Amino acid sequence: MSGKADIGLIGLGVMGRNLVLNMNDHGVTVAVYNRTTSKVGGFLQGSAAGTRVMGAYSIAELTEMLKPPRRVMLMIKAGKPVDLVVEELLPHLHAGDIVIDGGNANYKDSMRVAAYLESKGLLYIGCGVSGGEEGARRGPSMMPGGSKAAWPHVREIFQNIAAKVDDGTPCCDWVGESGAGHFVKMVHNGIEYGDMQLICEAYDLMRSDLGMRPEEISTVFSEWNRDKLNSFLIEITGEILAYRDTDGAAMVDKILDRAGQKGTGKWTAVTALESGIPLTLIAEAVFARFLSALKDERVAAAGILAGPETASVGDRAGWIADIREALYASKIISYAQGYMLFRAASEAYGWDLNYGGIALMWREGCIIRAAFLDKIQAAFERNPDLPNLLLDPYFRDQIQAAQGSWRRVVARAVGQGVPLAAMSSALAFYDGYRRERLPANLLQAQRDYFGAHTYERVDRPRGEFFHTNWTGRGGDVASGSYTA
Repeated sequence: MSGKADIGLIGLGVMGRNLVLNMNDHGVTVAVYNRTTSKVGGFLQGSAAGTRVMGAYSIAELTEMLKPPRRVMLMIKAGKPVDLVVEELLPHLHAGDIVIDGGNANYKDSMRVAAYLESKGLLYIGCGVSGGEEGARRGPSMMPGGSKAAWPHVREIFQNIAAKVDDGTPCCDWVGESGAGHFVKMVHNGIEYGDMQLICEAYDLMRSDLGMRPEEISTVFSEWNRDKLNSFLIEITGEILAYRDTDGAAMVDKILDRAGQKGTGKWTAVTALESGIPLTLIAEAVFARFLSALKDERVAAAGILAGPETASVGDRAGWIADIREALYASKIISYAQGYMLFRAASEAYGWDLNYGGIALMWREGCIIRAAFLDKIQAAFERNPDLPNLLLDPYFRDQIQAAQGSWRRVVARAVGQGVPLAAMSSALAFYDGYRRERLPANLLQAQRDYFGAHTYERVDRPRGEFFHTNWTGRGGDVASGSYTA
């Protein structure tokens, strides 16, 4: 089989090109194809010149270049483009060949494509890839799932090109069947939304409330990056805030405050709603981006709507320390909620997700990489059946130590009119989760009053439902009990 490629890759965008070069560095021979075929020649004559990379100018030619079982990785736009390329591939593939989707697919699409290809006798891998351009080139975090029989055929390639933790363990391992790989990547991106929003709120508190200059805030983030908040996002935030435009002004102050998004955070929030999981922090992070997009309305509202009288803070260093603790506590909540969604999906789809292993896969290479993830891995090593991260001794103690600062920060922000959508929702979740009794008893009474929706009683066994004729006019007919 000399002269044949180990794997084929379709889609020579930024991520595709860099993954190919990464594979080449690790001794993998890659055959490439792109729908705009001029990109193939340009790549071979450009950054791939002098490598083992082979160029194909049709899908038929690409598949002919591959060793059996044929492994074809798609790095193209998610959705319909994937479906179209799969249909083009089918006539050229044989039983046992493997199609790998490395794009940002919705996990439900991944589940559908997996079932479709398996029905044709083929194998499928949906692989979340995180780390951006640099990660793809030097070592990304990779989250593969799908047809388990495919994993032995790609494991060596994927684990060789993936990022490594300090002991050499690759940030790539099998996640689970069907759409599990893309589900884990979706939650990764949702947590990324939450982390970024929390950092922005910490920045806003220092900028708007404490009146600090970007370069001063940069120093704070650089200091935080040397302690328990050490992470890629904290690191780049310090660098961004220190960056100056050609006129010497802080570049960050010249950037329009209107955030974009590609939808994965929204998918996470929608999935949480569908699953009945209170993913409040990530949902608020998504809504914060929506609110930022109302730039023109906000400009008009700023001239009409009044805020509170503001007061200066006395001990600035003390408040910065409080903000640090509030940020860390909120970050714990974000991950706790994300892992609640993992547990719900694992139970619903029978994926048996390795929670500690997921944290390890995120330890290097990806956007949310952070020292903090070691603590999550350790928590699930202590108790693989841990129902919630907040119940682990380390995270319980960290929240306990931080909550005084967290409460002071949220209270001051409310008084100063500084919006803390993510930090305040995180605190509300914590206070709700730790309460033995919530006011939902009144809510159930209201539902029963106007719709005869019934309720359970604390003095009777769970699973028995009751209805009260609250007005004496409602009769004895009750609605069936169900969860919408």
